[in-house]
Order: sequence, then structure tokens, then C-alpha cells
Amino acid sequence: MSRWRYLAKRLLLSIPVLWLGTSMTWFIVFQGPVDPAANVLGSANPQNQELYQDAREQLGLDRPPLEHYVDWMTNLFTLDLGRTWLLYPGSNVNALIADFLPRTLWLGFWSVLIAVFVGVPLGFYAGLNSNTAADYVTSLSGIVWRAMPNFWLAVMLLSLLVSSEQWTELLFGTPLNWDALGVEIDAVTGNPRLGYMHGDPLALVTEPRNTLAAIKKILPAAIVLGSASMGNEMRIGRTAVLETRREKYIDLAKAKGVSRRALVWKHVLRNALVPLVPIITSEAFLLIGGSVLVEAVFGIQGIGWLFFKAAIQGDLPLVGTLMFVFIVMMLTINIAQDLLYTLIDPRVGYEEA
Repeated sequence: MSRWRYLAKRLLLSIPVLWLGTSMTWFIVFQGPVDPAANVLGSANPQNQELYQDAREQLGLDRPPLEHYVDWMTNLFTLDLGRTWLLYPGSNVNALIADFLPRTLWLGFWSVLIAVFVGVPLGFYAGLNSNTAADYVTSLSGIVWRAMPNFWLAVMLLSLLVSSEQWTELLFGTPLNWDALGVEIDAVTGNPRLGYMHGDPLALVTEPRNTLAAIKKILPAAIVLGSASMGNEMRIGRTAVLETRREKYIDLAKAKGVSRRALVWKHVLRNALVPLVPIITSEAFLLIGGSVLVEAVFGIQGIGWLFFKAAIQGDLPLVGTLMFVFIVMMLTINIAQDLLYTLIDPRVGYEEA
């Protein structure tokens, strides 16, 4: 089949996955052991049957399960995500997601960028210079980075940044200047203040001072979030390069007199990228799972933090809605992964299915 038919097939296959994942979310949230109506009431008059019935009616739980399921799914797929009950009572969920999601995407973008542009080149360098001191140091660094839990690294890095002026003055005789480049930030934690881009995406370029401040605020959290994947990319990149160098077509290219530069860039590195595609795209799953912890530690009020607070406070309708958003994000990344496969390896999509 052609490349485009392959991508269309993958896109169509994502529809039942989205339906199944959303259906399971509805069943767990609204038919599970925890009663959303009881959570809405909380500790305020939990035995008041009239208030309890009003809460069930507002949530639609007084209707037959099938009717409630169809109505809930219809609202989700038409992007009518409803309103919150506990976390931000009465607030529109669409507006909340529009406010919180950009911070998580900003964090995810820089964590992926750091992991890819540090982990992949170091892994390739180690593979091209195997069994050397540089290879041993790089491999050991990858193992160490991979072994450090995100939550522990976040706490350690935060402690280091908070006391940075004291230890830099002790070591170098002068405190670290965090206001370099003339860009000031009020603290090493907190939300990166992306409001300056609302309604004007070009502000990312036209207002460089605000953009630099937002980057500076997010970098510590991005280093933590991308650290585990960076270690994976270093190790798998090294292994992929070593395996590619042993292929017969590499020996054939050498025998034909292909220069080392062309051999490395055209044959070794391009083919070594294929096994790295799922590792790089798996940053999305790390973004969804890891951002909850990292955003909580660094005080970044993104969608991971919103999900964490909704789960803690028992706002189950909001939890279900955010799960739908996470499923859509993961499917989008999977489709992007398939697209990358077809770009890196032209053979993908041409075999008979």
C-alpha cells in the first residue's frame, strides 16, 4: 500500500481506540465504586437526601446508564466538556483547558527538545566511538540519568536552585546571577506566564524578553521531565549505531569507497534513527504521567496539575473529561510517530498487509 494509504489506515484505527478508551473512562468514573454525587456534596450535609438527589440530577446520574453514556460521549466528541463541580465550581472546562494546557505543552516541548538534542547526539557519539573513554563516560551518564526518579531529581534540583547564591559564592567567590541577559524572573517555581501570547501566537517571536523569561522559568522542570527519556535515548542511540555499523550494506558501502562522512550521515545515522522514533514519541506518555509530579513540585499550573488537584478533591466529572483529553493527546502522538516512520524509513507502508 502507498504511504498515504498506510497513514489513513492508522488514522482510522485510532477511532475505535478513542471510543474504547473513552468508554472505559465513563464506566470507571460514573459506574465505579466512588459516587460522583457524594463527592460533589463532600462533607456538607452528606446525609441530606434532597441535596444528594439534586446532585445526581445535575450530573445526569438519575437517568438510565445507557442514556447517560450516550449523552456524555456526545458532549465529549462535540467538545462540550461541561463545567467543574468542586475544583473551580461552575467554571467552563473548555476555558480551563485553554488556560492550563499551554503551560503543559510548553513544559513538554522543552523537555522533549532537551532530551532529543542532548540524548540522541551523545548516544550516536558513543556508538561511533565505541570502547573508548568517551563511550564509557557517556554510557555511565545515561545509566545514572535513567536511574534517577523524576520526583527525587525535582526535589534535589529545586533545593540546589534555591540555595544557588550561597554555594556559588562559596565555590567561586561570587553569587550566581540569575538575571543574566537582562531577563528577570520572580522565582524558580511557579507558572511560566504565557498570557502574553493569548490571541497573538507571533508574540513568541515579537516579544523576545517575555519568551526568554518563560523559557528560563520552565527549564528546571523541563530538565527533570526529560531526564529519564534522555538517558533512554543515549543508551538506545548507542546500541542502534553499533548494530547499524555491523550491517552488510555498511561493509558494501565501505568497499565501494564511500567516504566516512557520507557513510555516517547517509547510512549509519539515518537507519539508527528508526528504533529511536518510539522512544522520542514516548515523551508524550512521560509528559502525561510525569508532568503531574513535576508540575506539582515546581508549582506549574498545567493540565497535569489540574488533573492531580481534581483527583485529590474528588471532582470525578473533571477527571473523566481530562482523561479524554489525555487519550486524544496520546493518539495524536501515535499518529505523529507513524508519520515520522514513513519519513525516516521509506519502506514503511509499502509492504503488503
